[in-house]
Amino acid sequence: MTDHSEQLCIDTIRTLSMDAIEEAGSGHPGLPLGMAPAAYLLYAKVMKHDPKAPLWPDRDRFVLSAGHGSMLLYTALHLSGYDLPLEELKKFRLWGSLTPGHPERDKVHVTPGVEVTTGPLGQGFANGVGMAMAEKFLREKFGPERQDHFTYAIVSDGDLMEGIASEAASIAGQLGLGKLIYLYDDNDISLDGPTSLSFDREDVSKRFEAYGWQVLEQRDANDLDGLEAQIKLAQAETAKPTLIHVHSVIGYPSPNKQGTSGAHGAALGTDEVRATKEVMGADPDKTFFVPDGVYETFGAAGVEGAKTREAWEAGIEDWKGSDAEAAIAWEAGWAAKPLDGVGDALRSMEFKKDEQATRKAGKEVMAAFSDFVPTMVGGAADLSGSTNTEFPGGADARYTAEKADRNVYWGVREHGMGGAVNGLAAHGGIVRPYGSTFLQFSDYMRGAIRLSALTGLPSTWVFSHDSVALGSDGPTHQPVEHVASLRAIPELVVLRPADNREVAESWRVILEEIEGPAVLVLSRQDLPSLEGSGEGVGRGAYVLRKGSGPVIVGTGAEVQLALEAADLLDADCQVVSFPSWELFREQDDAYRESVLPAGRKKVSVEALATQGWHEWVDVPVGIDRFGASADGAEVLERFGITAEKVAEAVRGLL
Repeated sequence: MTDHSEQLCIDTIRTLSMDAIEEAGSGHPGLPLGMAPAAYLLYAKVMKHDPKAPLWPDRDRFVLSAGHGSMLLYTALHLSGYDLPLEELKKFRLWGSLTPGHPERDKVHVTPGVEVTTGPLGQGFANGVGMAMAEKFLREKFGPERQDHFTYAIVSDGDLMEGIASEAASIAGQLGLGKLIYLYDDNDISLDGPTSLSFDREDVSKRFEAYGWQVLEQRDANDLDGLEAQIKLAQAETAKPTLIHVHSVIGYPSPNKQGTSGAHGAALGTDEVRATKEVMGADPDKTFFVPDGVYETFGAAGVEGAKTREAWEAGIEDWKGSDAEAAIAWEAGWAAKPLDGVGDALRSMEFKKDEQATRKAGKEVMAAFSDFVPTMVGGAADLSGSTNTEFPGGADARYTAEKADRNVYWGVREHGMGGAVNGLAAHGGIVRPYGSTFLQFSDYMRGAIRLSALTGLPSTWVFSHDSVALGSDGPTHQPVEHVASLRAIPELVVLRPADNREVAESWRVILEEIEGPAVLVLSRQDLPSLEGSGEGVGRGAYVLRKGSGPVIVGTGAEVQLALEAADLLDADCQVVSFPSWELFREQDDAYRESVLPAGRKKVSVEALATQGWHEWVDVPVGIDRFGASADGAEVLERFGITAEKVAEAVRGLL
């Protein structure tokens, strides 16, 4: 039975949420009202957390995947004692507030206690899977004294309809993430109306059981004792993730809108807010009111959490003194940085072949930096043998339910992989988690890639088979517009290296210099090692061959064509390797002028869409149509991606 003090806390979540949404004139009151008991239970009684130290590494994690119900999270954080003042609740959805419309963790909205940015449904679900993966890996590597916590989430019907959630749920079951506990808010309502319109034929519980989850059922969201008992059962199951199927009433206890879509996506209205407060026994004339005793009751878990954190910190210091090597790896992981020496190791590499595909060079590079990133975790979407993105050991170093190692075999789950990689990064302790597939299939991951950039997460996205040169698989597998699309995402660094040395330097820059997400784009076809290549990658573009005449610019596999075209011309051409537009934009005017001098005619060549190239050159040589099924060399020839065509474009400007 819920006692009076607990009910007062639950009802205060409801009144504050209604008031903030009413003040903003927009928002989603239904979920905060219906799931208020769950939020109270998690933050006040269940979770291990310290509001005064929101980044404590061994805290329990909470994800509100149903991010539209953000006021549920904001009120819980405020009442728990996080540095989220009541004034910020009053500024819900306003410019510059710490209470944006959906929970955001980024460089602008540094809201204490918000773990991940959850807007698009399903992303938070996948993020939580990545967080649980990080916890399992770190616990097994460093011991439960350093890492031993749960990851919780509240997920909605909308989350479970999204394909990304299915992919992420499947891999979570496969990996036996027993410290992952999700509360499914089943309220029979979506934005369009009752879920019977679109989502009442499948049995969600059986679906998750088939994924390998433990599924529990809580018939009444307002039965606090019952819900707490279900969470304890979930905590006791260590071999499987758990879905607690919670039946709630959206908008409860609103007398006229509960159980309807009218409570989902719009403010209740002044009259309905007043009526709802009266039903709860709250003063309808008071707004943003917190009754006596609520802060104390709600904050009890935080007080205990502070004691637990202090004991944990003392243990960490003792451990550092007894195992210095492990402690160095631990600290590097939480700083999201490699161990010292990685730069020297990569710059002094000797490759097995002078001519090789950059994807194959990438495998050698990963082996070379492997020991410098002992907490780096990632893998490919069923393409490890093609993208060559795994650490030494291959399947023997596989992340499994039995042993959390470094190589993740994600399966054909690109979208789920993307969301989970972001969760690994957001959790912390994992250096540069990565996901990999063919460049063409970055489309399936775009939502996750965009959120990694919006949030500034140190996620790494490695894509191979980077142009029509991949050949006879045809236009469905041949990327054209994809790099332009990725370059269009703000705060995302895209690197397309030209040869093996540029691959090594690209990885060094990603590991040592880039703070946010990075994309590495690699070739399928063999490429020659170019004289003088590599050192300028960190500046985005650099002069590979100095000249006083026109400038020929290439990226990736086409840099060799730029050099060949210059040889065909009697014009003292300057040849530029241009692996990253974003890094080049960061350089000072003098450096950019030295690479791309004003007043000189400029031509670029890239076997991809020409969109965006007019920022840098007069004439871009590229491909602005879909590819074709044929040998890669023939496709390039027929599309005019040749040294002769580039030389012809230069002559046309002279």
